[in-house]
Amino acid sequence: MKVSTGIPDASRAEAVALYWQAFGEKLGFVLGPKYKAVQFIGVVMRSDHGICAHDAQGRLLGVAGFKTENGALVGGTFPDMRRVYGWTSAALRGLLIAALERDVENKRFLMDGLFVAADARGKGVGTALLQELYAEARRRGYTQVRLDVVDTNKRARALYEQEGFEAIGTRKLGILRYIFRFNAATTMVRDV
Repeated sequence: MKVSTGIPDASRAEAVALYWQAFGEKLGFVLGPKYKAVQFIGVVMRSDHGICAHDAQGRLLGVAGFKTENGALVGGTFPDMRRVYGWTSAALRGLLIAALERDVENKRFLMDGLFVAADARGKGVGTALLQELYAEARRRGYTQVRLDVVDTNKRARALYEQEGFEAIGTRKLGILRYIFRFNAATTMVRDV
């Protein structure tokens, strides 16, 4: 397995597909239908805000995204959303997505999603991506990594705890749980 910072152009379509596989259930109501969501993600995905794992044949196994003051793995602007969904639909979708936004802070490096191909799970891909994420955080001068994990993703939570992340707070979604299909997100941090 080869882990590197940046998403190569040749892996971009795979990265978009894996992102939707991982987060489609959570984001489906807001970004769907699938063909529109994949189009939008393809437009806004920042290759310079991702860390990739590839197998020996060059197949993308997983990605860890991060967020900085310059952008996020999957962010985008209102004009990006408007081009895909139209003005009215983009306005409503933008408001809903804003409810999930996490701030960028100067103290901690913010992980912005980790996703692994279904057939590569349980094989150390997530751990390898996290190790490179820690290295990226150190290269940028950070001493901690921060992430949010949703209550419905027990497997991810277990990985983060195994990696030494500690919970520092939980944010409940309230009525928005019916839209995003999870009840709460726990913020976790780890020294690097």
